[in-house]
Amino acid sequence: MRAVLITPPLPSHLRAFEALARELTCRGHGATILTEPGVALQGGVAQATLPGLPARPQPRRLLAEIVAGARRTDRMCRDAQAVLRELSPDVILGDQMEPASGLLARALGVPLVSVACAVPMDPEPGIPLPFLGWPHDITAEGLRRNAGGERVADLLMTPQSRVIRRWAGAWNLGDIRRLQDCLSRDLTLSQMAPGFDYPRPADGGHILQLGPFRRGQAAEAFPADIQPEPGRPLIYASLGTLQGHRAGLLSRIALACRRAGAQVLVSHAGCLTDEQARAIPADWVRAFVPQQAVLERADLCVTHAGLNTALECLNAGLPMLALPLTHDQPGVGARIARCGAGLRLQPWQRGTARIAAAVGTVLNDPGYRDRARHFAAEARTWGGAASAVDAIEALVTPRRHATV
Repeated sequence: MRAVLITPPLPSHLRAFEALARELTCRGHGATILTEPGVALQGGVAQATLPGLPARPQPRRLLAEIVAGARRTDRMCRDAQAVLRELSPDVILGDQMEPASGLLARALGVPLVSVACAVPMDPEPGIPLPFLGWPHDITAEGLRRNAGGERVADLLMTPQSRVIRRWAGAWNLGDIRRLQDCLSRDLTLSQMAPGFDYPRPADGGHILQLGPFRRGQAAEAFPADIQPEPGRPLIYASLGTLQGHRAGLLSRIALACRRAGAQVLVSHAGCLTDEQARAIPADWVRAFVPQQAVLERADLCVTHAGLNTALECLNAGLPMLALPLTHDQPGVGARIARCGAGLRLQPWQRGTARIAAAVGTVLNDPGYRDRARHFAAEARTWGGAASAVDAIEALVTPRRHATV
């Protein structure tokens, strides 16, 4: 089997797709990640590159990000067909956030498997879009509210929808208008831990909740120059790789943790200058840390509610205080609160006093850690990349034999 994998060049998404590609290769299949120029992969994964110059750096503002995503989709549709015909894939694995994968698969008549590195985008009654931190609600009121959220999303995503409609029309693909129309109808591979997502009883039977695709990496040691004081809680605070520039919020988090009587380690992912980092009132401030080792040592993680960090906390049995910022983080934060493994603060609740109170609540109530440990106890059963490839083989192999 020959697989081509298509994903936006976001670090966490690339790492997930590399894990899938490595597992496919270990099974004897061909696996190639198709990227724009200038994207570097890790772990010796095969790569095919579109022609032309590298794309501009990923913007941080939401509307600019949407426009950049639309340009990326347009470029992929314009330039990828010739590359894909040469690679002759038996299946395309497409990131749910890149609609070009679904358009190209349909245009070429190749089976599509959607990959949800973040909260799944698959429509489901009662489940709000991932960027909304609303609860699961199948009442008439909940359905109306979700429909309103979808109308707002459609307006925001107009640049991308225009690109989708243009290429769907050019390739005679039928009534394909928006990102959700480009998803696989057969199989979605989700990094959600079983039991963490909202229930999907109606249309979600094709979604496999497998946990993180990246599993079993060699654990790094806890930093030797960070020596927490015994008997005092240790809190790890991180806003991820794309939001670590928010020095003001990191400072409020650090001050709140210290007011709650805890030690705090802040990681900013290299997004701050040395001067900005020194101004944060934490016990330790680092650009990067071995996150797995830190999570195993910490008593609480204050997080932006990125899905990867949330899953790593659940795997470590670590409770969370979620401060969602953008993308699917409101949806992840809502799920953290729903499953009982932590608390979530809304944007208007992020003053120092409110954060300190929430930190104290999570540290002093063992129920949050108990719920996180429940997920940790089940983590060994998460299927990860191995189960993902099992599902891909089950979908594609019968179709290949039928065409022979």
